[in-house]
Amino acid sequence: MLTHLSLRLRIFLFFALLALGGAALVVGGMVLGYMRLGDPDALPAFIVAGLVASLAIIGLTTWVWVKFDEHVARPVEQLAAEMRARAHADVETGIDHAPARYLGDLAPAAAAVADHLTETRNAMAMEVGRETAKLSREKARLEALLAGSPDGVLFCTPEHNIALYNAQAGRVLGDTEALSLNRPLSDLLLPGPILQAYDRLRDPATAEDRADILCATVEGTRLLEARLHLMHLEGQETEAPGYVLRLRDQGRGLLVQAQRAHLLNDLLEGVTEALPTLPDPARADLTALTARIRREKSETDAKWWPLEALPAQTLATGLRARLARKDIPLTDDIADLRMRFDGFAAVRLLEKLALSWAGAGATGFHLSVSIADSMTAMVTLSATGPTPTPDKIAQWLAAPLTPGFTRFSGRDVVLFHGTRVTVEPASDGRASLRFPLRLSLSGSRTGPAAMRYDFDLLHARLPDQLSEARLRQLDFVIFDTETTGLNPQVDEICQIAAVRVVNGKLQPGERFDMLVNPGRKIPPASTAVHHVTNEMVADAPEVAQALTRFHRFAGGCPLVAHNAPFDMAFLQRRESEIGLRFDQPILDTVLLSAILFGGSAEHTLDALCDRLAIGIPEQDRHTAIGDAIATATAFAKMIPMMEAASLPTLGQAIAAFDRHARLIRHLN
Repeated sequence: MLTHLSLRLRIFLFFALLALGGAALVVGGMVLGYMRLGDPDALPAFIVAGLVASLAIIGLTTWVWVKFDEHVARPVEQLAAEMRARAHADVETGIDHAPARYLGDLAPAAAAVADHLTETRNAMAMEVGRETAKLSREKARLEALLAGSPDGVLFCTPEHNIALYNAQAGRVLGDTEALSLNRPLSDLLLPGPILQAYDRLRDPATAEDRADILCATVEGTRLLEARLHLMHLEGQETEAPGYVLRLRDQGRGLLVQAQRAHLLNDLLEGVTEALPTLPDPARADLTALTARIRREKSETDAKWWPLEALPAQTLATGLRARLARKDIPLTDDIADLRMRFDGFAAVRLLEKLALSWAGAGATGFHLSVSIADSMTAMVTLSATGPTPTPDKIAQWLAAPLTPGFTRFSGRDVVLFHGTRVTVEPASDGRASLRFPLRLSLSGSRTGPAAMRYDFDLLHARLPDQLSEARLRQLDFVIFDTETTGLNPQVDEICQIAAVRVVNGKLQPGERFDMLVNPGRKIPPASTAVHHVTNEMVADAPEVAQALTRFHRFAGGCPLVAHNAPFDMAFLQRRESEIGLRFDQPILDTVLLSAILFGGSAEHTLDALCDRLAIGIPEQDRHTAIGDAIATATAFAKMIPMMEAASLPTLGQAIAAFDRHARLIRHLN
């Protein structure tokens, strides 16, 4: 039951028990001797003798324990940490024999094992290197292909997190801190069209592997043209497939085209209204010309907007799911045919009409799709209730289609589908809203997906409880701050930097490095340490703005720092001002070092890097980004060491911190 205690503490308890037991035996023997002697005057002498003997035993035992701790227990603990570092952190320097000089052949034997491990690892690395070279060439080709692509490319996991992105993706999506590995795609793009297309492609009935859709950025709601490919991976462990999202920023051109089409529509409507006032010959000619323009416009409108060949049942499935959220039932009668339409936009259009109509008192909604002629199908949404007027329908269509697409209305959907919404009252108290869509004559796209990849992130799946997740499964943001002083209550941040560790590996390219205007002068003593001057931060963002951007970079990832309470005090002091909270789990590399190398070791960042054979360039020491990278490198090396110490999960690591909390109190 004492196995959870450290080796040194268990040895101390053994000697303490030995001392107390010896003292108890001496006292017991003196009492027994006094009872057998039977002389009352001898009692003081026996007491003094017993105390002296007990103190002598305790003193001798203490002296032996100190020597044993110094020459046996502490060297054994240090030797274990040294061996763990060489086994799990790729440290190749030799083991120091001096601390274990009284342990006989143990230190040389440990050194021999470490040397053999290094030799074996090197031999294996050479063997693996030959196979890796081939994969590296393929990887280089892939990177060159993605770098030269005019489109932004995102590889996404089944959980809709980013597993890979190319440089063009950053330009298409804009300069945003939210573009990073394993971040939710919803941080970058409004998820509605993507989720609907993904679910549709996963349906075996569609027999398709790609979808052409429109989506919008979270920041600025810019329209992007996107193509979504499912990825069928070799040996994938997840039930659902990942996917590739190719993005192209043509939203501005589409909006300009839509504006032109709207103007032409308005012009045609104006001409139509003016026809009755014209003489008969001119009216007939102009009527024919207007009809011809409308036909040609209907054909061209359906070409410049990205439309797909989709089953008509897609409309009913999507609309039923959307209306169910509002407790509005829907029945349907859908013909087995395929039409050309934007699945997300068409479903949202029908939803907008249904909800607006329901707000006016309509009930009993029914959707039907039937063939109108050889080129078109008729979509009909009917209900029982008041018949909407054309003006009311125009009002419904003018409203934004969805809150995420504020510049995208139902009128736009009608326009780029080359159709019109008409109303037909019926004698039985029901009315219908109808609009035609073009039939698809090309059939469905079939065949295997064009791309197959196998990345670790695509297979990773976190448990429901974050505390049960293994450290190597999680994404961490390792950060460091430079400040105007050492008092978090009055001093301010003048520089903040961070890097990410994803899937147990440092991602040096995903970094956050920002000078910060602290709103006060930086003392010369502080500048002498971190070399940040008042001139450097004069035009830098203020603290609140910097922390807001850092919060976005960090997302909800656990934060890691060296002596984290000091840095977190500066962040948490500003939470109410920026309206955001840094409430994710916090890990401290000081405490990780204490767990792995013992509480008596030195736990400065320099000492930790020395133990793990991490070099910090002198010019980067005491800079926020330099210390953040050093801390992240150390943290990545300590993850396998924590696993070897039977502390592989986030919850176990945090629970183990309590045993060394006094170190943090001492540092601060």
